[in-house]
Amino acid sequence: GGVGKTTLAQLVYNDEKVEEYFDFKVWVCVSEDFDVVRVTKSLLESVVRNTTSAASKVWESDNLDILRVELKKNSREKRFLFVLDDLWNDNYNDWDELVSPLIDGKPGSSVIITTRQQKVVEMAKTSPIYKLDPLSDEDCWSILSKHALGSDECDASKNTALEEIGRKIARKCGGLPLAL
Repeated sequence: GGVGKTTLAQLVYNDEKVEEYFDFKVWVCVSEDFDVVRVTKSLLESVVRNTTSAASKVWESDNLDILRVELKKNSREKRFLFVLDDLWNDNYNDWDELVSPLIDGKPGSSVIITTRQQKVVEMAKTSPIYKLDPLSDEDCWSILSKHALGSDECDASKNTALEEIGRKIARKCGGLPLAL
C-alpha cells in the first residue's frame, strides 16, 4: 500500500464534475475483513440517507436478501457512484452478491474499486483498470526536495551533501508517496 490508490479515488470522488454527474455517490472502506452484509448495509444506509427521508432504517436488518432487495429498490433508475476502497476479497460469489442489486442503475453508474490484489481485479472483471506504479527515485527526490526545502527550485543542488542525503532518503521510500 501507499502508492496512492485511495488518494486518486478520493480526487475522482470529490471532483465537482462527478458531483454534478451522479444522482448520489457512496464511499465504503472495505478492508481485509470483508463481510458482504456489512458492506451492503453501509451502501444501503448511505443510499437511503441520500435519496429518502430515511424514516425507516432498512439497513439495520441482518438479512442479506432484504438488504439486497432494498439496495436494488433504492438505487434503481438512478446514476450512482460507489467506491469500494481497499477491497481484498477475491471470492466471486461474495462479489456477485454485493453487486448484483446494482444492475438496474441508470447507464453511467459506476463502481470504483481500490485494491492491491491482482486476483480482486480479475474477479471483479472491471474495466478500465488503472494500475498505479511506485514513483521513480527521481520523482521521489523531486517531491522530497520540494516539500522538505519548500521550493520548486531545489536549493539542495547548491549543497551536495544535503542533496546526497535527500536522494538516499528518496530511494529508501521505495517509490511510495506516502513514505515521503
